[in-house]
Amino acid sequence: MPSRTTIAAGLVAALGITTALAQTPAPDLAKFPDWSGQWRKCPGQGNQWDQTKPLGRAQQAPLTREYQAIYDANLADQAQGGQGIDPTGYCIPFGMPRMMTGVFPFEISITPTVTYFLSEYNMPRRILTDGRDFPKELPDNRWYGYSVGKWADDATFVVNTIGLLGEPRVWLDETGRPMSDQMKVEERFHRVNSNLMEITVTVEDPKFFTRPWVAMDKFPMKLQSPDYDVIEMLCAPSDMESYSKDFGDPASGIVKK
Repeated sequence: MPSRTTIAAGLVAALGITTALAQTPAPDLAKFPDWSGQWRKCPGQGNQWDQTKPLGRAQQAPLTREYQAIYDANLADQAQGGQGIDPTGYCIPFGMPRMMTGVFPFEISITPTVTYFLSEYNMPRRILTDGRDFPKELPDNRWYGYSVGKWADDATFVVNTIGLLGEPRVWLDETGRPMSDQMKVEERFHRVNSNLMEITVTVEDPKFFTRPWVAMDKFPMKLQSPDYDVIEMLCAPSDMESYSKDFGDPASGIVKK
């Protein structure tokens, strides 16, 4: 009886499938820096958009005039409280780069071909690290886009992302800064020491921004102990409706009949 290897080779030949990829040895995992573990923002950092210097709401993103008006409308809606028009208030995923700039705790898992960011909230994120480039033609845009990463050195992991969903389905951040499907994101994860990582996020959007903008600058993340538990945090529409009814709307002064 033919072996499984022989059968597989016969199918590959019959279907005309190239074996070049199969013949390429996988990267040696031992050569990758070990960044595995659970990471979360350092105590006292709060939300980077209004507390981490030199960002804050006073540092305005370089929006075009048209999209500055969209941002102003989103800010006004936020000021009214309640569920509002924030897409995430309706169980729509945070998307990128908001998922990273919201800085939920996440776990890093490294394989020979893909680095995974397993966030406490919603979906896992895949970053290709096997030397592949972006597809020449993207089949569709995605909440997290298409991410390709490389190690600049043992202490610096650089990730570039394209193919993102944009406004109105995704906001760049929780204050309502808009983004388009043309946005490009560069993330630099720098390992300062064994327990400290700094994240810098730079965004470029030819539709909405007049120039590239540093959305996060060396935001600190701390490695947690091995027994740290990343909790399950999912957005269920029924839970969101219940929260808004019992807490969100009353706290904002909204009374629904």
